[in-house]
Amino acid sequence: MSRVGKYPVPVPSGVTVQIAGRDVTVSGKLGQSSLSLVDDVDASLEGDKLWVKPKGETKRARMMWGTTRALLNNMVKGVSDGFTVSLDINGVGYRAAVDGQTLKLALGYSHDVLYPIPEDVGIKCDKPTSITITGRDKQRVGQIAAEIRSYRGPEPYKGKGIKYTTETILRKEGKKK
Repeated sequence: MSRVGKYPVPVPSGVTVQIAGRDVTVSGKLGQSSLSLVDDVDASLEGDKLWVKPKGETKRARMMWGTTRALLNNMVKGVSDGFTVSLDINGVGYRAAVDGQTLKLALGYSHDVLYPIPEDVGIKCDKPTSITITGRDKQRVGQIAAEIRSYRGPEPYKGKGIKYTTETILRKEGKKK
């Protein structure tokens, strides 16, 4: 039995869920998201709870039960509250700035790295050494944060580079004479 799938997805006030055949559409204050269900699971709305049930006892049905419930939960949370990932920049001369629809990163290269900001995601730089990425799609926000981090990942000797705020970099000692 799925440990995740057996719990309902609570639907907060201000969020509407529509089930039309195999398609589930969730809309809220931050926009609208939709998901096409696989053939192995069914979704039903009972009051303010969204239930996901497997159609059979096959291994794939049990796998997709928990996966579908997690995806629907992320959709409901995304359109009501949204998701946020924070990045920190460490290093002398390393900085970031938002210029229109472009994120401008100075990361120690001979040129600035320009990252175009997608329409469905918001990027803010409160300080030159911090980046905040927000959006309604958890996967999209995480992917964009990973792409920005990949321009200059943190290195273990001086700790320079872009890292997640919650990440801890294990430091190495370096050479001895």
